[in-house]
Amino acid sequence: MATTQDLSRGMFLRYNGQLCQVIDYQHTMPGKGGAFYQVKMKNAITGKSIENRFRSGENIDDVRIDQVEMQYLYKDGSNLMLMNTETYEQVAVAESMLGDQMKFIKEEMLLNVYFDDGNPIMADAPNHVVLEITYSEPGVKGDTANNPLKPATLETGAVVNVPLFVESGEKIKVDTRTGEYVERAK
Repeated sequence: MATTQDLSRGMFLRYNGQLCQVIDYQHTMPGKGGAFYQVKMKNAITGKSIENRFRSGENIDDVRIDQVEMQYLYKDGSNLMLMNTETYEQVAVAESMLGDQMKFIKEEMLLNVYFDDGNPIMADAPNHVVLEITYSEPGVKGDTANNPLKPATLETGAVVNVPLFVESGEKIKVDTRTGEYVERAK
């Protein structure tokens, strides 16, 4: 058993029987009463946000989660088939675990999968991916005021806004967390 002094961002703990990941926490010592930790957590399964106040020194149920880098092989219905790159073991993971990041995933990409007692509970795409633009309208020459953007369709089918100078066939770097254009890939 750990105590509230062991809290850290990204840590997994069991709260009310549910597996949660600590997003943020703040230690507060008010003038009256005892010190406490205000903790923001995310349910690892459903993704819902939870906030709770723990007394300073209170026991918390920390959980050891294994993070494994796995390669995305193919989609099977609503599941993704992933392979452990070290043991070649294959695991089916629900597509919903990736949420909006799924728009930027293509076969053979490496994903981080989190396991609790051998069961996949969360999956994360890399923060940045390089994808090719399959379609984009040509930019209008001279229209450079206010940093104009235009929509571009990527090889995965996702649409992102890119600067006017980016053309079809070019590869760009996209932030999977926000879905925004970062830069042209070299």
